[in-house]
Amino acid sequence: MKQVSAPNSGGWRRPEVFLVLMAVAMPLSFSVWRALLNNFALEQAAFTGVEIGILQSLREIPGFLSFAVVFLLLIVREQPLALISMCLLGIGTAMTGFFPTVIGLYLTTVLMSVGFHYFETINQSLALQWLDKAKAPHFLGKLIAYGSFASLGAFALIYLALDLGGLAMRWVYLIGGGVSLIIALFAWGAFPRFPAKVEQRKSLVLRRRYWLYYALVFIAGSRRQIFVVFAGFLMVEKFGFDAAAITLMFLANGALNILVAPRIGKLIGRWGERRALIFEYIGLIGVFTAYAFVDTAWIAVGLYIIDHLFFAMAIAIKTYFQKIADPADIASTAGVSFTISHIAAVIIPVAFGFLWVISPSAVFIFGAVMAGVSLLFSLMIPETPTPENVALVGRYRSAPAAAAE
Repeated sequence: MKQVSAPNSGGWRRPEVFLVLMAVAMPLSFSVWRALLNNFALEQAAFTGVEIGILQSLREIPGFLSFAVVFLLLIVREQPLALISMCLLGIGTAMTGFFPTVIGLYLTTVLMSVGFHYFETINQSLALQWLDKAKAPHFLGKLIAYGSFASLGAFALIYLALDLGGLAMRWVYLIGGGVSLIIALFAWGAFPRFPAKVEQRKSLVLRRRYWLYYALVFIAGSRRQIFVVFAGFLMVEKFGFDAAAITLMFLANGALNILVAPRIGKLIGRWGERRALIFEYIGLIGVFTAYAFVDTAWIAVGLYIIDHLFFAMAIAIKTYFQKIADPADIASTAGVSFTISHIAAVIIPVAFGFLWVISPSAVFIFGAVMAGVSLLFSLMIPETPTPENVALVGRYRSAPAAAAE
């Protein structure tokens, strides 16, 4: 990659275009993997709630180890590392359909997950470094929309291939992963290496002044696992959805995200992070409580779509950190925050997998409780977060350059 002198060089070979291309490439693999997983695991490998819980916990181990990204940055820059991670995501997804056993799914899931989590960590760091604070919420919302558009393409391919074309799931996995791999290789050769605005620290950074950000990330990661692991599984196990029906549900999610995510980004810019997160968590308490008792398929689908839309509000956690952080901490803290969000994520799928066998409703009640805890933390965010105004409780008044903690 050729070094360029400024991060905002003219033409299409700009950081923003790179971020958009990566936002498109990632869902092409991950959406295929996720949309087919429950049906593939049940039909090809005879999974129960126990095995699916174990698989999801294994999937989260690379996320738990995301802090190791900072050590990789000693030998490779962030942009090439993001592309290497994208290649691993594509390869892991492409291989999934060719190993339809319990152990085979565990191994390909871990490979896919290493690529996914390390890409997400680095991509978040690059976006927060390259984007202006005032424009970040809206552009991050646009990235979600671009990703949703790519997901629509992936889900349309799945539906046409499975329902109309009779294509085996293994070939759909191969196509989805292969396209992501091709995009990553294209980006490697087409884009220059963009210089960082601020040299990033190459050591682990844990600061007391970021405590509220860490708390929000931890609870959000815990609560998200319940949705990711068990909401889709509920549709298959309780309501008998096949792979085509699950894909149609994902298509609806993607179409709405294309329309709604950029507006959510603008809304966060107008409302501020505090109001946006309060709105999200109040809504999630109601959604998870309804999940616990739903007996009608179309209502469950509606809850799934609403829940998915609320995920776009997580932009506010990222932009809150961007506003309070020392710019040199962004790369290291991105890895640390992913590890924090995955502490409970490694445990919850297995533990709740066993709880699911006893009472699926209890799993979603726990989700409502977690959303309630997140609501309490969101009330501590200042109306105008700054490096000198981090939280309404235990407020820090030192600038990041002078903060030693």
